[in-house]
Amino acid sequence: MSSLHKSRIQSLVNIPQILTEYLPWGGLRCLCWKILLNYLPLERASWTSILAKQRELYSQFLREMIIQPGIAKANMGVSREDVTFEDHPLNPNPDSRWNTYFRDNEVLLQIDKDVRRLCPDISFFQRATEYPCLLILDPQNEFETLRKRVEQTTLKSQTVARNRSGVTNMSSPQKNPAPSMNEYVVLPNGCEAHWEVVERILFIYAKLNPGIAYVQGMNEIVGPLYYTFATDPSSEWREHAEADTFFCFTNLMAEIRDNFIKSLDDSQCGITYKMEKVYSTLKDKDVELYLKLQEQNIKPQFFAFRWLTLLLSQEFVLPDVIRIWDSLFADSNRFDFLLLVCCAMLILIREQLLEGDFTVNMRLLQDYPITDVCQVLQKAKELQDSQ
Repeated sequence: MSSLHKSRIQSLVNIPQILTEYLPWGGLRCLCWKILLNYLPLERASWTSILAKQRELYSQFLREMIIQPGIAKANMGVSREDVTFEDHPLNPNPDSRWNTYFRDNEVLLQIDKDVRRLCPDISFFQRATEYPCLLILDPQNEFETLRKRVEQTTLKSQTVARNRSGVTNMSSPQKNPAPSMNEYVVLPNGCEAHWEVVERILFIYAKLNPGIAYVQGMNEIVGPLYYTFATDPSSEWREHAEADTFFCFTNLMAEIRDNFIKSLDDSQCGITYKMEKVYSTLKDKDVELYLKLQEQNIKPQFFAFRWLTLLLSQEFVLPDVIRIWDSLFADSNRFDFLLLVCCAMLILIREQLLEGDFTVNMRLLQDYPITDVCQVLQKAKELQDSQ
């Protein structure tokens, strides 16, 4: 790594503060995130080989998982099978490839519903990517796109919804409603929208991690990662944004996946413990505000669940979410810092909360009024330094 890049990485790691001047310049944010999420090492000499290996591995995942059972792969040297002899759609065997296909469809339908409404306040995810997946879209291959797989299924997505918390709506009131499926512009053959790329990433993640599969809200985690990589100034980074996002998302989920597992809620690594930690930190920093929220019976579950689980991706517009994630990823105790950011958000609106009743305060907490994220991060850093 050049001394210039190394010094900036060191600055990034050591100062989870106001980093905007460093990260957007020359695509440095994309590089920093890949290093901070343990996708790339600091040693630059190995980057090329690691990236080539991981991107080829992702291509292999595409070949193995984005495919309809029983389709011949003549161009891959695999002879066509008479699937109707041992395996067919009505085969009751739970290990049947068709049964697996139908179970996967249930997960896919929920992913599809969520990614189509990803970041509805910007048009990026509905636009065509400049680097569609040729392996999938090449007409000489017989791979089935996930979009066609969704269109062909007759399953009802409502029956397979997996809302992590039981809350019916994890979207912020300030977000614009997502357009319905038929409001999206139909892209010509050979093109695919950015949301389709995100859908594929989440589907492959669900296939490779059956213990957790897909849970609503994961789309809000992968979205900012993919957006950052797919809009990088470097054409190489953009071209391989899908594969790079997949591995960075996988690494990030390894750190926060306990938030999505209901059976772990009440454990020390579960989301309930973290929400209570927000209140215990607030009690330590601002006991008057803490007592006010307790008096009004405003539980952290009412707002902090979404803040923590989705890494604040629903509380701010996308560029500000990315700015917050710069600081979260840069801090060596990144998710302890997230707790301080949440605490800072409460303290910054303390006067309104102290004056408001239950209804007013719930509205404040579910549609956070402050839009200056640098102010929020500065306050969180002050809380961190005072510990």
